[in-house]
Amino acid sequence: MNDLYKDLLSQIGEDPEREGLLDTPNRAAKAMSFLTKGYREKLEDVINNAIFTVEDNHMIIVKDIELYSLCEHHMLPFFGKCHIGYIPEGKVLGVSKLARIVDHFARRLQIQERLTNQVATTLMDTVAPEGVGVVIEAQHLCMMMRGVEKQNSCMVTSAMLGSFRKDQSTRNEFLKLIGK
Repeated sequence: MNDLYKDLLSQIGEDPEREGLLDTPNRAAKAMSFLTKGYREKLEDVINNAIFTVEDNHMIIVKDIELYSLCEHHMLPFFGKCHIGYIPEGKVLGVSKLARIVDHFARRLQIQERLTNQVATTLMDTVAPEGVGVVIEAQHLCMMMRGVEKQNSCMVTSAMLGSFRKDQSTRNEFLKLIGK
């Protein structure tokens, strides 16, 4: 990637040999590697067997999970918050694993719609809850820095599975508790 970034600097009209840019290809390659680490992780390692047995089935919510991703269309960042809720049926996931699942999928070239669904589907497949709700609110630099240049736009996506999709009162409880 270092050579690609050096060539990119030349292609945009910069001198990759000037003092301030000498180590930029290396730093940019390391940054891109970090921002796309989701491709090189295994979901099983992210979850790391942090599945626990529970007897009750009350709604569990983790909200305001920060997320940072790159849009697959322009490779520009989008960032925001993810809210996750689920009703367990005998199994729960360690709370930090919810945030790690978000990061696992966000650290790839993405679209917000797919990211939302991947988080919801993974939780449904991993602990087989009664239902799952995921809402992501994000700002996209591809809309803010270029194109339509709308600085205050925020995209909201949701994925509702199981009882969150079938039962309006469950969905409404979740949305109320996350402030939506």
